[in-house]
Amino acid sequence: MVERVVVSLTVLVLYILLGMAVAFYSRRYLKRGEADFYIAAGRLGGIVAALTYSATTYSAFMMVGLVGLAYATGVGALGFELAYYVATLLLLVYFARRVWRRARERGWVSPAEMLSDHYGSRLIGALIAFIYLIALIPYAAIQVKGVGELIAGLGGGSWEYYIAGVVLATVLIGAWSLIAGIWSVALTDAFQGLFMLLAGLLYTVWIALVVFSSGGSSSVTIILGEKGLLGLGGFWSFQVFLAYTIPWVFFAAVHPQVVQRIYMPRDERSLALMVRGFAIFGLLYTIIAVTVGLLARAGAEQGVLPFIDTARRDAVTPTLLAFMNPLLAAVIFTSIVAAAVTTADSIILSLASSASRDLAYKLSPERRLYAGYAAIIVFTLAAALVAYTRKGFIVDLAVLSSLMLLALAPATLACWLNVKAPWWSALLSIALGFLATLLTLAYYERPALAFLSTVRAPWGLEVPVSVIVLALSTLPLVVGLVLARKR
Repeated sequence: MVERVVVSLTVLVLYILLGMAVAFYSRRYLKRGEADFYIAAGRLGGIVAALTYSATTYSAFMMVGLVGLAYATGVGALGFELAYYVATLLLLVYFARRVWRRARERGWVSPAEMLSDHYGSRLIGALIAFIYLIALIPYAAIQVKGVGELIAGLGGGSWEYYIAGVVLATVLIGAWSLIAGIWSVALTDAFQGLFMLLAGLLYTVWIALVVFSSGGSSSVTIILGEKGLLGLGGFWSFQVFLAYTIPWVFFAAVHPQVVQRIYMPRDERSLALMVRGFAIFGLLYTIIAVTVGLLARAGAEQGVLPFIDTARRDAVTPTLLAFMNPLLAAVIFTSIVAAAVTTADSIILSLASSASRDLAYKLSPERRLYAGYAAIIVFTLAAALVAYTRKGFIVDLAVLSSLMLLALAPATLACWLNVKAPWWSALLSIALGFLATLLTLAYYERPALAFLSTVRAPWGLEVPVSVIVLALSTLPLVVGLVLARKR
């Protein structure tokens, strides 16, 4: 075990040194002002934009969370993640150019500013900033948790190793966010994204060689079929699939760290390259993660890989890393740390941009920037404290964050369609939807799984709470538009 720890930490240190070098190098591109610190003032080239969008989107959620979900629940995990992928591509293809152009024209920096400007109310921006704080601290925390779980795996799952991982992730996230803002994050994303993809491919090849060498592909299919992991059944009932998927398909419209990426390309050609690059990266990385999870389960059932109880599904990848060649494990381990850190960096910067632009907007630009620096430190520490509790599955917490942001979806899509409802209807839309989510959290027995709660409709169907949130958020906008047209 000592050799494994030494090799993994050596590769990780090399990655950190390279990341620090890139982060400090990126300062040469940083100019004064909030726009450059948070969105690179719209100066990113297409390849960097594609890799930062992909690396920001695909985090510890994939190689820790989605691998574990596929291991525990089967091929339905692929349908769940592909629903997100297809929905994101459709949103980007249809709306990205419109949003990019308006961001240039209107000078948007934070995503909340986009909606407050469109509807003409600073109060909307302040409310959204508050919602981001509630919803995204847990999402940032699962990135920190992912690093903690990986390093805990090196130490046999010990609490001390987990805390060391949390501390390491916290330091990296804070440092890379502060050194040069989005420039350090985007440029480190450029090499991290390629590293993540390469390591994922190596992971898939390794586990395929281990599993197929013991029985061939037909035996894998038979084993998974016998366990009920090759279809929508068992865990993946239609109702559960909807509950997981509905909040997830609006990810690209409501998560600020990815909405801001649409502002960043330097021209429309770079924007198009960003979308195409994400399309390729996302499909490959999704297939890799689900394939690894399914093969890990088949190998565990065959006895050629360690068996992990499905109640500990986030431990699948950390356990497998302890089973493979130390150098290969170190490469995969470090790639997952990279994925987690870059996503958390992007979330923290988005939170900081809303704190400075939507809450502290009355301050001078220089003071707002300092307020943003302070917010980075505070939000990073808050994420670390949540991760310290070590509660909940990574996938479940990620979907829960998306549920808490779901109230923003109708107002955001109306903005992207350039439909301008009265400001009060947009405010009521967001507030009602978010209030419904908070009430669900308060009354559900297991808050981390609140997105699974349902409401019984008069005709006997169990309606997922996400549908209720969407309905409550859409109704005020429709009423506002009707009343506005009657005047």
